[in-house]
Amino acid sequence: MATSAKSSSTKAKAGRTRRTGRRDPLAITLLKKDHREVESWFDEYEQLEADAEKLALFNKIALALKVHTRIEEEIFYPEERGEVEDDMLDEAYVEHDGAKKLIAEIEAMKPSDDYYDAKVKVLGEYIKHHVKEEEQPGGIFAQAKKGDEDLEAMGQRMKARKEELMAEMGGKQPN
Repeated sequence: MATSAKSSSTKAKAGRTRRTGRRDPLAITLLKKDHREVESWFDEYEQLEADAEKLALFNKIALALKVHTRIEEEIFYPEERGEVEDDMLDEAYVEHDGAKKLIAEIEAMKPSDDYYDAKVKVLGEYIKHHVKEEEQPGGIFAQAKKGDEDLEAMGQRMKARKEELMAEMGGKQPN
């Protein structure tokens, strides 16, 4: 008997993703997964010394951010308009625009150029700020979860679009 109680207890703990015990809908789960992945890559970048490694990792970060922003701008943000405060969505679009411009500047540089590392660091800080605003209580994700949109179905569309974009844009990367 103790074994079955232990396994069901373990199973319950393993299924939890938040303190409430309820998991996020697919659309939110996918976006948060992207956030964690890119955050870890920015942390990893800080440890690198070789220019080739820096370039390869930055290209990976840039691709992930380009795909992520496209998915949010094509699917998530437009479908959440009306569910999420307009000013929050407007700020998110502006933050995306700033990140895209900084990515383009970095892509035009070489890791040995002055300010390359500084620009990558600032981009990372910029992204962390944006992620915090999306994920904080009362933020875009919290408001979206309270809305009427089907975030599971939206997540399926986002997942399919991400696969398309990765195939399309991923081939252009020098990794």
